[in-house]
Amino acid sequence: MLVACSTRDAKAPGQSSEQQSVAEYDVARDLWLQRGQPRPALAHALSAIELDDDNAEAHHLAALIYLDFCRLDPNECRLPEAERHARAALELKSDFREARNTLGVVLIHLKRYQEGIDVLRPLTLDILYQTPENAWGNMGWAYLELNQSEQAIEALRRSTAAQPDFCVGHYRLGLALEKLQRNEEALASFTRAIEAGGGRCQGLQVAYAGRARVLEVLRRSQEARNDLDTCVRLDKRTDAGRECLALRARIP
Repeated sequence: MLVACSTRDAKAPGQSSEQQSVAEYDVARDLWLQRGQPRPALAHALSAIELDDDNAEAHHLAALIYLDFCRLDPNECRLPEAERHARAALELKSDFREARNTLGVVLIHLKRYQEGIDVLRPLTLDILYQTPENAWGNMGWAYLELNQSEQAIEALRRSTAAQPDFCVGHYRLGLALEKLQRNEEALASFTRAIEAGGGRCQGLQVAYAGRARVLEVLRRSQEARNDLDTCVRLDKRTDAGRECLALRARIP
């Protein structure tokens, strides 16, 4: 059984505060990414920051873990804390591209969509950013939330062009096309969302729900029922699962 140690317990003789901070960051990263233990991971990330408030990587990791809590349990979502640490990371390292993307995501979660777009836009112009699909995809998401479907489509097409296996980008593109009633194109995007990545995206439940909605509009009821069955089988307790249950009940 892994027991998280305190900062004092982890302190090695002769280490500076900066070195101790790096060690705490390494423990936090391992706990979160490798062991799936966000609570002790956050404790170590915050200890790293306490030891060295200039540790940009630790601030960014704290922001990511706070975001993860939002995914795991909405009642424990701490978006203001996530924003504070993402901004701190970016202030410490102005070229911290991953932290800029994280800040954009936090702002979108906070429903400050235009702010999110403004934060993300420099990444889409940055030739050194290695995962531009993330910035374009998140900008597309923000435009979707603003009901600016044409801008969303442009951003999401750039996202999926940069990374054809970006499942969520294809899914969001499907949503934007569905809003404009471009149903055949939406159907193709939802299908690509499911099939992208050599099968690793076949559990993307929301894509089955989206494809079923479009298939119903296109009066392809049997195919819609097949997708709804898959959607419910994946997890009927989620928002997508409940939507699929309701859709299945009304399709003859």
